[in-house]
Amino acid sequence: MNIAVADEPRISSVQVTDDLITAHLVDGRVISVPLVWSWRLSQATAAQRNRFEIIGTGHGVHWPDIDEDISAEGMLFGTPARRPRQTA
Repeated sequence: MNIAVADEPRISSVQVTDDLITAHLVDGRVISVPLVWSWRLSQATAAQRNRFEIIGTGHGVHWPDIDEDISAEGMLFGTPARRPRQTA
């Protein structure tokens, strides 16, 4: 018996609410992370959050207005975006 399994998660669609970033994967899974995991998205307007591009054949999402990228793997492994260091 052969079973074909994709070795990398791929995103088919994304939704961003005031609380969550939700990705629908091509294999039927749905994953969500808190919006605050992306400080750029949490500070963005609703219009900026809704303007995104799925990149790398579904391996990630890019928000051009705020220069934010989130990968499917990052969402699955729980890797929040780090804020840049503030210099005095």
